[in-house]
Amino acid sequence: MTNTQPQTPIPLQDDGGQRRIETIIVGGGQAGLATAHSLAETGREFLVIEASERIGEQWRERYDSLRLFTPALANGLPGAPFPGPRFAFPTARELGDFLESYAAPIADRIRTGVRVISVSPLGSGGFHVATDAGDYTAENVVIAIGSDSTPKVPDVASQLDPGIRQIHSSKYRNPGQLLPGPVLVVGAGTSGADLALESVQSGHETWLSGRHPGEIPFNERVRGPLFAFVARYVLTLKNPIGRMARPKIRAGSAPLVRTKRADLDAAGVRRTQARTVGAVDGKPQLDDGTILDVANVLWCTGYRGDYSFVPAAPIGPDGFPAETDGAADGVRGLFFVGLVFQRTFSSHLVGGVGRDAKLVADMIAARSRLGVTT
Repeated sequence: MTNTQPQTPIPLQDDGGQRRIETIIVGGGQAGLATAHSLAETGREFLVIEASERIGEQWRERYDSLRLFTPALANGLPGAPFPGPRFAFPTARELGDFLESYAAPIADRIRTGVRVISVSPLGSGGFHVATDAGDYTAENVVIAIGSDSTPKVPDVASQLDPGIRQIHSSKYRNPGQLLPGPVLVVGAGTSGADLALESVQSGHETWLSGRHPGEIPFNERVRGPLFAFVARYVLTLKNPIGRMARPKIRAGSAPLVRTKRADLDAAGVRRTQARTVGAVDGKPQLDDGTILDVANVLWCTGYRGDYSFVPAAPIGPDGFPAETDGAADGVRGLFFVGLVFQRTFSSHLVGGVGRDAKLVADMIAARSRLGVTT
């Protein structure tokens, strides 16, 4: 990563016992770090607040076999290409380590292991940011926690026999966590397909329940660069294709990229379009009436964003923050980076978030130069 230290660092100011920062970035993942990099290049003051104890930890906690869909050449962040062979597909842990090294030059402006409790507008302009390690005031706040902070698990989970091992994909690491016996994977998207394949390959009879979302063709060497190109330049709000695709993608209907139907069928995964909707005698029931006697259920049912700690955030009908190019609608000084399909499909991907981050950083710099706080 290039040296991004501001030419004239602005010292932290004390504001009646609270620390005053020009811009606070909530979240130290790729979105928050890319925004910090761009702010540093403009010479502005900022502080990144990350709940995890270590930068990149959210990626190290993903399932062991996870690899990115895009090759290293498409996974760089502003000022830093992804290390290693250009056409290799990095693991999630390699991405976590890359983020940690990317953050090193600005480590003095990152607070890890600190959780933001609330972000509230001040009557005089700016925001009060309460954390579990003290409070701050800030002229600008960037919410960079993404759209997948809270795992979604259907209500039917509570109806299943307690002897069935239930694991959400966010807590799954490898087949060693599974009990002997059949596995039901609920949710036929990317993680569902990956984990169903891994389950059957480890010797478990495996069912995959859920509507097939479609898939991207071509072999991996062609598919990786093609996927990166489509995500960045085709699936964008600037054209009708992107505007039509955005609601479906935000609803969790992104097509399969690596593991395909043919792979699942060849391995012996028992696919069904039927959804898991209930329970009979503690066993999961599909909406076609099928009752499955399984020992494990893997919930690959996605995530939702949780913005409840920002009561002033405008939330649209799709559950995502209402924003324009990252600036919250109607709330000056509040910004979002890293949302699913924020401006393009690549907005929440490592290789695409940098463009959105720079746009937000430039808006913040312009506000600061003009002295705009209300």
